[in-house]
Amino acid sequence: MTNAFIIMNHALALLEQGKIQGTGNFITVTDADGNEKALEMPESIHTFAEWKRCGFIVKRGEHAIDTFPIWKPITRRVETEDPDADGETTTKMIMVKAAFFAAHQVQPLK
Repeated sequence: MTNAFIIMNHALALLEQGKIQGTGNFITVTDADGNEKALEMPESIHTFAEWKRCGFIVKRGEHAIDTFPIWKPITRRVETEDPDADGETTTKMIMVKAAFFAAHQVQPLK
């Protein structure tokens, strides 16, 4: 399961719980039985670091709307016997708990 899929599933659940708002945009989804359903898209949710990368800052006093685990890449240097050789690196993915903020909790950076 990708981070995008994990985040979208949690955003849809938060929309149903009333913790975040909808965007007013709808998509049509088809279930396993072939039934079509109109589904409202939830507002964006991101981590603090992702909002900052997008040019926003979380408003003072706001708390995360939800925390849940997502995948994070971890890069490690592999030790070699030759001290002069450049070490190889390996990357693995681990699950880490991340705090998410909704679009109504952020403002543009000044």
